Amino acid sequence: QVQLVESGGGLVQAGGSLSLSCAASGIFFIVNAMGWYRQAPGKQRELVATISTGGRTNYADSVKGRFTISRDNAKNAVYLQMNSLKPEDTAVYYCNSDPPGTYYGSRNIYQYDYWGQGTQVTVSS
Repeated sequence: QVQLVESGGGLVQAGGSLSLSCAASGIFFIVNAMGWYRQAPGKQRELVATISTGGRTNYADSVKGRFTISRDNAKNAVYLQMNSLKPEDTAVYYCNSDPPGTYYGSRNIYQYDYWGQGTQVTVSS
């Protein structure tokens, strides 16, 4: 059973930094691309950053140069370092596979529609 547990959110002033963590279990982590996503009040969930199995990263234009995604395959964890935070970064942040809900096993690909509880990031102006 897939389980994704996000942590590290909080309240920070504009210009500040936060570091988010996601612990994944129930998946063959090393063969799965992972991503961070966020959902602001009244808005749809959006992609923030992704990292491939080989460590190649991709970022939404709105966070390029400010956020850094990384992964530790030994710990089944993915991280998001957020610097120079802006009020518009306020949202609940989630991790998931890339694309969300699509997982690679040792011999198969499967869909699992699941999101963790997320972690709230609030940036005050």
